[in-house]
Amino acid sequence: MKIRILFLLAFVSSCVDDGNYSIPIPNEENNITIPADKLTTFKALYERYAQAVANGNTIAIIGENEDVYIEGYVVSSDLAGNFFEELIIQNKVDDSNPDNDPRLGIRLDINVGSLSDTYEFGRKVYVKLRGLTIGESNGVLTIAKGEDQRLEQIQAFEYRNIVIRTSEVVTITPKIISSLTELMETDENTLVQLNNMQLNRFELGATFASESIDEFDGFRVLESCDSGISIFLQTSIYADFKSLIVPQNKGSLTGIFSRDYGDDFNVLILNSAADIIFEDTNRCEPMELNCGIATTLGSGNLFYEDFETQKNNQLIVGNGWTNYIEAGSVGWEAYSSTSTNASLGRSARFQSASSGDDSNIGWLITPAIDLDAQEGETLRFKTSNSQADSSYLEVLYSLDWDGTEANIITATWGVLSAAYVVKDTDSFVPWFNSGTIDLSCATGTMYIAFKYTGGGQDNFDGVYELDEVSIDYVQ
Repeated sequence: MKIRILFLLAFVSSCVDDGNYSIPIPNEENNITIPADKLTTFKALYERYAQAVANGNTIAIIGENEDVYIEGYVVSSDLAGNFFEELIIQNKVDDSNPDNDPRLGIRLDINVGSLSDTYEFGRKVYVKLRGLTIGESNGVLTIAKGEDQRLEQIQAFEYRNIVIRTSEVVTITPKIISSLTELMETDENTLVQLNNMQLNRFELGATFASESIDEFDGFRVLESCDSGISIFLQTSIYADFKSLIVPQNKGSLTGIFSRDYGDDFNVLILNSAADIIFEDTNRCEPMELNCGIATTLGSGNLFYEDFETQKNNQLIVGNGWTNYIEAGSVGWEAYSSTSTNASLGRSARFQSASSGDDSNIGWLITPAIDLDAQEGETLRFKTSNSQADSSYLEVLYSLDWDGTEANIITATWGVLSAAYVVKDTDSFVPWFNSGTIDLSCATGTMYIAFKYTGGGQDNFDGVYELDEVSIDYVQ
């Protein structure tokens, strides 16, 4: 028995210190400083990974002979259970000098729980990069171990010698985001503050992550009162605040800008429930028309469009459509595809990807519908998307637009809230039916608009498709 105990002690000792680490773990009284000539930058790591990808690799390996470090500040915390076996660090405490020294973040994948006990929010750390690997995990840049084009976690026996804790704890100032369209891929893994936000009205009363539909994480739609663009709030089902009701007013929240597990859409992840401050009771609800879903479909037709007569890759024209480009250089175009995400023959598509525009807003508006000339009017259509990436499609109506492009923006537009529009979380393969939306509770002359909001940036360049638009009535 004594021999076995001695063997175990020797084994543990060899795991903790294998002789490859020359810098000791500091304590509060004995801080350390890494020499400047051994420090590299977050930007250099991003560029190194990009070069590896350009060369056909999925990871970049830092050699065993490269004695280099990065310096960063912890902006995540697993104290409330919303992060697990990971540290998020960023290179700056604020957003100063963004042009000369961009604010960047990196995820550290570590096979250890309760990391906040050692590396609390604001703690300055050095990361010893020798032998580590740079790659993407869950859609964000990650430092881990690994080889053969795979990422593997930094293990418990070694992490303290890799992620070196200093005695310095600083105040982190989040980047203030005035519009969700400002969020860039370079903001991933960093602390941001979103202002004038609220929970989508259809999710009022929902918990953070304890609904029956929540698996692994809960996703709640947050929308900007300034632009109407939305982003998902992601909360782990293991977070200690999962059962709390998401605040139902509007205000600000601070968290880590990231991507969901499948790298399909943007998310914001809170360190704790205290990071969401929705205290303004004046929610920014849109005007809406909700006559419900019709139980019957009339046999008469007022308007129909399947886009079959349109020309591929050309702007939608004719049949009474108004195809208005409010911002950017692209509009609703016809396209045909037999790929995995196939069109329905020929369909209408809005694609801001590769537009090069900071903002793309496009309207596709039906001709006028006289609601007083018949009874039982209804609307039907189908939508699909290709990784919506937080771009946004709305189905709007107006009863006071005069039909001229010059007055589109100044007209009063509301939401047809009963219509189902494909969501960012929906699969990108199928087409989704809107339902048979009842319009009969409105009177006057109505225009119906399909409005896309997005941009050429990677995080907002999603693609939406539209087809089989039909406005019917009871004869």
